[in-house]
Amino acid sequence: MSQYGKFFDLCRDTGSLRSTLPVCTLFAESAARGGGGFDGGCNLDGIPLSGQNRYLANLGSILLAFIAILVSLFLLWRSDRKKAAVGRREMQFFLMGYIVIEICEIFTIGWFPLDGAVRRGFSAVHIAAIVATLWILMMNGAVGYQLIDDGTPLSIGLIFGSAGILFIGTGYIALDTAFSWTGFWDDRLTEPNRHYALYTLYQLVPLIFLFVYFILETVLVLKVLGEKKPMLYLVGGTLSFALAQIFQYVISVHICNGTNGKINGGLFETLFTLVAVVLIWMFWSSITEDDWPMPAPTTSGASTYTS
Repeated sequence: MSQYGKFFDLCRDTGSLRSTLPVCTLFAESAARGGGGFDGGCNLDGIPLSGQNRYLANLGSILLAFIAILVSLFLLWRSDRKKAAVGRREMQFFLMGYIVIEICEIFTIGWFPLDGAVRRGFSAVHIAAIVATLWILMMNGAVGYQLIDDGTPLSIGLIFGSAGILFIGTGYIALDTAFSWTGFWDDRLTEPNRHYALYTLYQLVPLIFLFVYFILETVLVLKVLGEKKPMLYLVGGTLSFALAQIFQYVISVHICNGTNGKINGGLFETLFTLVAVVLIWMFWSSITEDDWPMPAPTTSGASTYTS
C-alpha cells in the first residue's frame, strides 16, 4: 500500500517516543493517553535528568538552535544596513520566520523538558512556521523580478498576509490533531498515523516552495543578470538543506543505534539547515547592491541589478 500520509515509520526511526520530527510529538504525546506511541525504533534518551523518566534528549540541537537565533539576528542587522537592496524587508521576514522555527526547535527537536501539552503547542507552531517561512522564501524568489515594487505596503502586505493565512491554517490543523478539539483527526493518533493534511503541508508543500524558489532564482541569475558566481551560494544552500534532510530521515536511526540513544540525526539537521540559511542569505546579498538603480519608467519586467 502507498506510504503517502503515513508517519509511523518516520516517527519510529527519528527517535521513537522522543522523535526529532515535530509532527511526531502531536501523535506520540496525544496517543500516549491511550497507550500509543512508536514502538520498535531507537528511543532518543540523550542526557538523563533528576526525576523519573525525565531526559534532555537533544542538547546538541538546543545549543545549535540558540546559535542559529544569534546568527539570524546578526543577519537581520546586516540586512537592515543594505538600505537600497532589493527585497530587504522580504528577506528580513524570512529570517524572522526562521527565528521562530529555531525557538520552537529548542522544545521540539531539542526536547527541552516541558509539560506534554505545552510541547504539543510548540510542535504545532513549529510546523506552521516551517510552511509559512518557506512560502516567504518562495515569494522572495519572485520579488527579484520586480513585478511589484519590493518593500512597498502592497508587496509586504501580500507576502505577510498570505504567509499568515498559511500559518493559521496549518497551525489550526496541527493543534486540532494534538488537542482533539473537534475529534476529527483522532483516528490519526494510532498506527499507521496516516494524516494526509499534515503530510501534505509538512512534507510535500515546503519542498514545492523550495523547488519554485530555486527555479525562480536560477532563471534570474543566469538569464536576467547573466552571472554565474552567485549560483555557488544557491547550490551550496540547496545541497546543505538536502544533507540536513538525509541526516534527519535516513541516517538518524543509525546514529541513534550507534550511540545507544544519546544523539540522532536531529542535531545534524539543525546544523546543516543553519548553513543553508546562511548561504541563502549570502546568495541574496551577492545579487543585491545598496546602490541598486530604480527601473526606468518605460522598463517592464525584471529590473536591472548591479554587480
